Amino acid sequence: MEPGPLGASGPAEPGPRVRGGCGAAPAAPASSLAVAAVLPAGGSGERMGVPTPKQFCPVLERPLISYTLQALERVCWIKDIVVSVTRENMEAMKGIIQKYQHKRISLVEAGVTRHRSIFNGLKALAEDQPDSKLSKPEVVIIHDAVRPFVEEDILLKVATAAKEHGAAGAIRPLVSTVISPSADGCLDHSLERARHRASEMPQAFLYDVIYAAYQQCSDYDLEFGTECLQLALKYCHVKAKLVEGSPDLWKHVKVTSGPLGHAGRDLQQIILEQCYSFVCVNVMLSAFEETQKLLNMLKESHLSVLYPVVVISVHFLDYKSVHFDHKMENLMQIRELAKEVKERNILLCGLLIYYPQDEQKLQDSLRQGATIIATLIKERNSAFIGQLLVA
Repeated sequence: MEPGPLGASGPAEPGPRVRGGCGAAPAAPASSLAVAAVLPAGGSGERMGVPTPKQFCPVLERPLISYTLQALERVCWIKDIVVSVTRENMEAMKGIIQKYQHKRISLVEAGVTRHRSIFNGLKALAEDQPDSKLSKPEVVIIHDAVRPFVEEDILLKVATAAKEHGAAGAIRPLVSTVISPSADGCLDHSLERARHRASEMPQAFLYDVIYAAYQQCSDYDLEFGTECLQLALKYCHVKAKLVEGSPDLWKHVKVTSGPLGHAGRDLQQIILEQCYSFVCVNVMLSAFEETQKLLNMLKESHLSVLYPVVVISVHFLDYKSVHFDHKMENLMQIRELAKEVKERNILLCGLLIYYPQDEQKLQDSLRQGATIIATLIKERNSAFIGQLLVA
């Protein structure tokens, strides 16, 4: 499919903002450095076990990928953003771009694997593409469509390091020890956790390096590979510069859309995968109904027996619709509920966000709320049990 820019002028619809962009603290690269981004968005949601691909799952009634595009669009020195999307989702993606007025976006058809989707995105930026309206960049950033919490400083760091070293990628410390089993199912050896790191997104490359690597890539790598930095090393002998990522980068986004009564099977699967942090968003007037369902599932799972589970009950409160004191009385139930589940090693706290507000105040509240959530998950501080925090 021939790539072409899509988008419209004017501001995007309100949504959670990501710090960074033009005028933010990080300084842009030299004006002579042309930077583009490629986002593979051809996933089917098979690993997550949901019918809707996770990049299109709604968060506050807006597709997740729209937030990621918004985060990249705010970085004025990224000139072009190429999104690889499957043929069956092409029209839906065009609709998202039009509805939220995204700019500098070009679409290409995704491949059947992640690497093939990235390769298709890189081809759209090549000089030899007929009728392409895009120009070849010096540096290309590769990022995941389902990671909206990316800030300009980390994008700047990997792009600058790629300019100097040929390739660069964000990393973070390992949370769990990695072991290697033998053929008979016994432990063969384990890695020393302090000496190894987990590879994260974003990653950046000199365009000529990563494009050459994909052109030489074996079919096996295109089908089963996952690590772009390894391809640059294997085929172009370029050692990537590793950049410490933000400790608040979220590696996985677990999404269950709709009421828990309909999403219970998906949630039970997430619990079985031993996820120890949950954010439950309540948008209905019935205060803690969804949170209570989640807590019941967690109690039945016995997941918290050996390790505390953090549950953050988020409430968007329209203070004009119902008497304020009545709503606050309902929300203060969190204290009694927190005492009850603490006996099961479940740490429950609440977060309140008011609406309607003017756009800027709402964006500030959402940004502050995201910071509070990240801190609660990271610190796991029992002092906040039963507290109702306000963003």
